[in-house]
Amino acid sequence: MTNHDEAVAVRPLTLAWVGRHLDVGERIVRVQVLQGGITAEMRRLTIGTRDGGTRDLVLRSFVDPFYVERADDWLNREAGALTLLAGTGVQAPGLVAVDPAAAHCEYPSLLMTHLAGRTALDDGGLEARVPLLARQLVAIHAVRPAERPPEYVALTTADTVVTPKGADAAVWAAAINVIRSPAPPYEGRFLHRDFQPGNVLFDVPPPRSADARITGVVDWAATSWGPADLDVAHCSTNLALLHGPAWGLRFAEAYEEAGGVLAAAASERLYWQVRDGLAASEEVQQVAQLWRGEGRTELTTRAVEERLDAYVTTLMDTLG
Repeated sequence: MTNHDEAVAVRPLTLAWVGRHLDVGERIVRVQVLQGGITAEMRRLTIGTRDGGTRDLVLRSFVDPFYVERADDWLNREAGALTLLAGTGVQAPGLVAVDPAAAHCEYPSLLMTHLAGRTALDDGGLEARVPLLARQLVAIHAVRPAERPPEYVALTTADTVVTPKGADAAVWAAAINVIRSPAPPYEGRFLHRDFQPGNVLFDVPPPRSADARITGVVDWAATSWGPADLDVAHCSTNLALLHGPAWGLRFAEAYEEAGGVLAAAASERLYWQVRDGLAASEEVQQVAQLWRGEGRTELTTRAVEERLDAYVTTLMDTLG
């Protein structure tokens, strides 16, 4: 039986577009809003099949004007990545359909298969998950696309960094000076560009043991070509803010233990690690709110700011 109250949450034109990409005799029987996204609306669509069973799809729609302006680029990148990854060992959603310019839907949208699993943002089982995350990122960086995605873009500048209240001004000034220098030379790799625990799915029940496994990686809208260090730095920053500064450093170690190659010089590693840490300063309130919604209620904006300050200080002490 169709859940009409939830189905109407999908806008009429988009609903019709989805319907054109279902198999004959299939219909949407349930719609569930998925939490955890910042840039787009995410919905899980349960599809009733001809044989009486069900299967799930995920609908991603950009509705905020700021993100709608960028949706054409992002959805084309994601569609290209999902198509590419279908022939690799990297578990990613399968592309069903994409409407990047909203030619058929109310808003730019992408329809993809649903992956089993859940994100794991709590401290329990972290020691077992970090090597899994590292091995997964090494596998992503091993992908060799026939056509490279666009070069990475570093949005943060020395002038846009937000120094946390109470932070050591001298340490932060030194960190900001690091990214005033030109980017170090690097060997390009296929990057996810937002690889972090919120975009990695683990098996259910919650992974707290050595038996944990990754079931998939989602959100490929920012795929880029650039240094492996940049992807590693991004995951390191997120782990440092979620679990403490030491875990940011541990992830870089785990990446190398898994066979990944980072910049040889400490100064070059510092550049990428600090660049991503400073980038987080502009989004602290946003990510803290997101994580609290995912159950990490202790991660207030102030708590995340303090962890970011401690992480940047640790980087400068360790690599600077």
